[in-house]
Amino acid sequence: MSMLEIKDLTVSYGAIEALKQVSLKVDKGSIVAILGANGAGKSTLLRTISGVVRAKSGSIKLAGQTELLGLYPYKIAELGLIQSPEGRLILQGLTTEENLMVGTYALKNRKGMSKAAQTHANLEQVFTLFPILKERRRQQANTLSGGEQQMLAIGRALMASPSVLLLDEPSLGLAPLIIRDIFAIIQQLKEAGNTILIVEQNAFQTLKIADYAYVLELGRVSIQGPASELIHDETLVEAYLGGQKA
Repeated sequence: MSMLEIKDLTVSYGAIEALKQVSLKVDKGSIVAILGANGAGKSTLLRTISGVVRAKSGSIKLAGQTELLGLYPYKIAELGLIQSPEGRLILQGLTTEENLMVGTYALKNRKGMSKAAQTHANLEQVFTLFPILKERRRQQANTLSGGEQQMLAIGRALMASPSVLLLDEPSLGLAPLIIRDIFAIIQQLKEAGNTILIVEQNAFQTLKIADYAYVLELGRVSIQGPASELIHDETLVEAYLGGQKA
């Protein structure tokens, strides 16, 4: 079942087309990766899905039914498309737990539970997934390390019980060991049944956990295919992975 389907999406900034007739789909329970160089249109794609950027034309459908184009961002979030943004956007002045609770703003009754019960269950899930956040729950969020803040950003998104989780550059600026932990957690999320669309610069690590991948080049899909095949594509490795497989 396709949870997210995008057809012929075109986005313009004035006379410049940032996305040109982009089509892709994300199946339920899968990880789909969006790869490409800086300026390829990756973050624009996620922001358009989230409703922050308006599309010129095309279609974005959730679960084959609900058209998302034209909806306000908060409506899209209420439908279950939740983004963990590039740069984390941790709310200063709030504790770790208060930041997590902000994620419940978009929480709707998608599991047949009261909001209070669902909030409690989601908080326990996040603390199980990220034990360090439980330890730091009363700590000011802006004093967390970069890796802890990234965990907080993902945890905050999970508090909304996303039907599709959008991850924008989750490894950006992190040390290699922390990057390894973040990708292991994303793999755990998939194994728990989550549907994930991820934009990443760390192409090789992303292809190792993804089911399918699309490569954007100057706003167009230039390459697509199963991640297990693309990871062995020598042209792709040279162009986007820097020849590095470690």
